[in-house]
Amino acid sequence: MIRFESVGLRYGTGPEVLRDISFDLAQGSFHFLTGPSGAGKSSLLRLLYLAHRPSRGLITMFGQDVMTMPRDALAPLRQHIGVVFQDFRLLDHLSVLDNVALPLRAAGQPEAQAMGHVKELLKWIGLGDCLHLKPTVLSGGQQQRVAIARAVINRPRLLLADEPTGNVDNAIALRLLYLFEELHRLGTTIVVATHNEALIERFGFPRLHLSEGQLVQEARHAAV
Repeated sequence: MIRFESVGLRYGTGPEVLRDISFDLAQGSFHFLTGPSGAGKSSLLRLLYLAHRPSRGLITMFGQDVMTMPRDALAPLRQHIGVVFQDFRLLDHLSVLDNVALPLRAAGQPEAQAMGHVKELLKWIGLGDCLHLKPTVLSGGQQQRVAIARAVINRPRLLLADEPTGNVDNAIALRLLYLFEELHRLGTTIVVATHNEALIERFGFPRLHLSEGQLVQEARHAAV
């Protein structure tokens, strides 16, 4: 589903922040993306959700060469990608319900059906009482859960999450990973950037490990 071949990325005229990155992600796979702060995890995610093109190398996604595609042709590909950003990127003028419903409305799902799915998911992640609140009155952990709900509500083919459990307690973190695991079982390809070693060991999915801009490890850890 995704192939990186000798990919490098630099911002402007600065040094490369990613160097010689090569890997394949199969359809329906689940990987943790790990590495110390500054290793390049967020930059790699930006390449995966097509926010940047690499400085060199080849990237193939969904069977298409994204290096040679016209910029306006990338938008249809992005519709298949769900992203959980570290800064959430919620729309403050919309309610929690409307924030999460955005992908379903953009896809043209009937309103009654969309509302049913949104309410069910928000209830499951502990936000059933927050449907009509604005993001500005929520805690950081609650905002993070809203952002995750918005990213997964339309069952994307590819889900990318940047530290999705960083602002929630252990019980909610587990529930969110179970949600990702269920999407994985349904066929979604998932990449989760995290420092949470306990979750990595508990779920036992393989990891892509970055160090100083290079992919230095791809290993499977046995589930606890």
